[in-house]
Amino acid sequence: MFKTPLLIAAIVSSFALAGSAAVMAGHENRNSVAPLSGSEEVPPVDTNATGVAKFKLNETGDALHFKLNVANIDDVVQAHIHCGGEGVNGPVVAFLYGGPLVTTQGTLSEGDLTNADVIPRPDSAECPGGIADFDDLIEAINSGETYANVHTSANPGGEIRGQIK
Repeated sequence: MFKTPLLIAAIVSSFALAGSAAVMAGHENRNSVAPLSGSEEVPPVDTNATGVAKFKLNETGDALHFKLNVANIDDVVQAHIHCGGEGVNGPVVAFLYGGPLVTTQGTLSEGDLTNADVIPRPDSAECPGGIADFDDLIEAINSGETYANVHTSANPGGEIRGQIK
């Protein structure tokens, strides 16, 4: 006598879960993160500095909010998103911090990136497919072909780095 309602509830729940999974799959790449360390730099940098860059694509897909937190790092000059896979040094495609020289603990920078902030790059070994615009940047982030790094006066090539995933 209770089997039919329970069966219906189970079927409805499974459809609801499947629907939720489909919705989540469509948004799975809206949030990305890059844990930053000296060991991820190419070549590796011996440093106590660490950081994390967090990214969230807005609902309309035309702005990428970022927050860059750092610790144990001195004389930060700049921070960027670069095109490039793991172990590859690639070109800058967007600024996360452009100066002035600062020593800080906590949030180094926070803001939104849009198409106007993207620095176009041609197809190359370091930047497969190139990056022409904001959509290309998001595609490169989603495919693991970008990294964030923080440059200092002691390590102008980058002191801490992490792939954006």
